[in-house]
Amino acid sequence: MRLSKITLRHFRNVGFATLGFSGRLQFLAGANGQGKTNLLEAAGFITALRSFRATDNRLLIGHGEHCAAITAEVEHERLGTTHVTVKLRHDGKELWCDQARVTRLADHLGKFPTVVFSAQDLQLVRGAPALRRRWLDLTLAAMDAAYLQALQTYGRALAERNSLLKRGGGVEAELAAFEQILAPAGAELIARREAGLRELGQGLERFYGQLCDEKEPAGLGYEPDFSPASAESLLARLESGRARDLQFRTTLAGPHRDDFHFSVHGTAAKDFASEGQQRSLVLALRLAQAAWFHGKSGVRPVLLADDVLGELDPARRRRFWTAIDRESQVIATGTSGPDAELGAWQVFEVADGMFTEKTAAP
Repeated sequence: MRLSKITLRHFRNVGFATLGFSGRLQFLAGANGQGKTNLLEAAGFITALRSFRATDNRLLIGHGEHCAAITAEVEHERLGTTHVTVKLRHDGKELWCDQARVTRLADHLGKFPTVVFSAQDLQLVRGAPALRRRWLDLTLAAMDAAYLQALQTYGRALAERNSLLKRGGGVEAELAAFEQILAPAGAELIARREAGLRELGQGLERFYGQLCDEKEPAGLGYEPDFSPASAESLLARLESGRARDLQFRTTLAGPHRDDFHFSVHGTAAKDFASEGQQRSLVLALRLAQAAWFHGKSGVRPVLLADDVLGELDPARRRRFWTAIDRESQVIATGTSGPDAELGAWQVFEVADGMFTEKTAAP
């Protein structure tokens, strides 16, 4: 997939901008806080209608404005030239694809894949389990409609059960009704997470080896909150845990408490890996994600690199660019110029939410 044109209106600090992209290498150059990441955020938004750095879409609307809009023209392997428009309002959003409104997320998810490489990715190693679950859910749901359905079913039933738990006693019969929904959906999530992490872990191991000179095995390890992953066993756990759940007024067992970890040489990367190893791990994870998207959908994702390579030594930076699929479009940001040795970049200077195209770097 190639992003050939993007237009933003009232998106964060960008009042209005239209950028036409030619070739596969684009670079947004400018000081921090000028709007480079905002452009990447808008480009990534068309994948799952979510920001990679904000959980509240209202934050994406320019200050004092009632709405924002993103329009993207995409050259797609399966769909040909396609136009996607997202309109953001304080009370919701609208999605249009080739002038037809799309009302179901399942009809859109995964069609226009992007993969973001961000400095925030280090938190996938160091941060809370909720960050890793969110990444895993977005990644798997993008390519697996059954996963998305199970996730939505589980989320709705979990919210209802927790609401009942907050009410206190006398709700056992109602709890049982939602447990009958939770258990099979939860078992489905656990099974699909296990399979997905196994495939992504194989990719991570391969790309980590390309990024690092050391012959050190790396991997992903799934940590389900509950096993074995069967609907019957999860249902029994929910039933037996009602008294404790009522005491704490929340559901204490299930895939909403899952986690996964990164490892290097068989040890937990969060506790024992160096900063350089941790950075290489998250880069390898994103490269594995891009390859997994391509393998599942037949569509090459657009790679959005948000000033993530400045912390790497020159050798690892070169190995990163070598590991990238040579047919993939890369839109990168930085405060200094791009790596000219990679080829001809289309360069835009960014200042105060405005984008000015410059002569491509040699």
